[in-house]
Amino acid sequence: MTKSSAAGPSPITYRDSGVDIDAGNALVKAIKPLASATARSGTLGTVGGFGGLFDLKAAGFNDPVLVAANDGVGTKLKIAIESGLHTTVGIDLVAMSVNDLIVQGAEPLFFLDYFSTGKLDTDTATDVIAGIADGCQQAGATLIGGETAEMPGLYAEGDYDLAGFAVGAAERGALLPTSDIHIGDVLIGLAASGVHSNGFSLVRRIVEEYRLAWNDPAPFSPDQNLASALLTPTRIYVKPILAALKATGGAGTAIKALAHITGGGLAENLPRVLPDTVAAHVDLAALPDLPVFRWLQTSAHLDDAEMLRTFNCGVGMVIVAAHAQAPAVLATLEKAGETASVIGEIITPTGTKSDAKGKGETWAVSTSGRLSNTL
Repeated sequence: MTKSSAAGPSPITYRDSGVDIDAGNALVKAIKPLASATARSGTLGTVGGFGGLFDLKAAGFNDPVLVAANDGVGTKLKIAIESGLHTTVGIDLVAMSVNDLIVQGAEPLFFLDYFSTGKLDTDTATDVIAGIADGCQQAGATLIGGETAEMPGLYAEGDYDLAGFAVGAAERGALLPTSDIHIGDVLIGLAASGVHSNGFSLVRRIVEEYRLAWNDPAPFSPDQNLASALLTPTRIYVKPILAALKATGGAGTAIKALAHITGGGLAENLPRVLPDTVAAHVDLAALPDLPVFRWLQTSAHLDDAEMLRTFNCGVGMVIVAAHAQAPAVLATLEKAGETASVIGEIITPTGTKSDAKGKGETWAVSTSGRLSNTL
């Protein structure tokens, strides 16, 4: 490396270019105790190395199959950024990946995050990562590492983005869905905490159309401001479902399949776990009635079919359970703190298609993702 001349021009440093290495180091120091609090059996090492380590044998697995998932939070982040409320979007980030792991019968083991921004604000980043650590604790996963990228010129001032990566494991032969889903199996819906992390481009459009401010009282929850209400984090279903699997004999005994209801709603996600030989008969009247969805539907003038393919409509997870064991599954979930109810059953595909007309009608979500009236 060449030395600059004392009489030459002033050096242009990395900090002058917009990247503050010292701020990054300060962030790593701030989040180490947050990550340490997520430690679980199998955790090796600490945050800050070149890679995270995890011991599958120490975690109690004999012949594991690894399952991996990654996701983001989407434009829900814009509400956090514009309102200055950053403490819950980290929970969303974890939820979107670990809920995808549990649907395959996999126990989440560890999580890594990617935080990117134009100019690093240590306080904001710490709030976000504290939420990630919270989500990891809810899921029983360890925050094993991550990356903070400061990229001036790529993001508008104050903007940031998140990505998350989760790895889980299941014993060989214990993966979901099973191959014995058949007519008469029961659909159990687990209540959502709110909109979760999908459909927020439409949510934000509605807020803009009605000229609402983030600190206005939420039309569907007047005791909260709009930003706080919409930022209610995605529910993490991992521990209750693991408890239900354990209490009812493991994958395939009572629980045959799980569907995480994310982008595409019930119409797109439930068919992903069903064989072509069956359809899912869903009673719209049985879905939890969350005020936020009534507000969204009324404000955007949407019919049921469009709502069901855009939002979770009150159900964040669906379980396909054997008919005889469904009461035991429900009892275990409720004991674990979930609001769970029967929302339908597995039926013979109808091969028909029509438009949803109103709550209270009974519909089938076919394996092609179509909503079909079965009455």
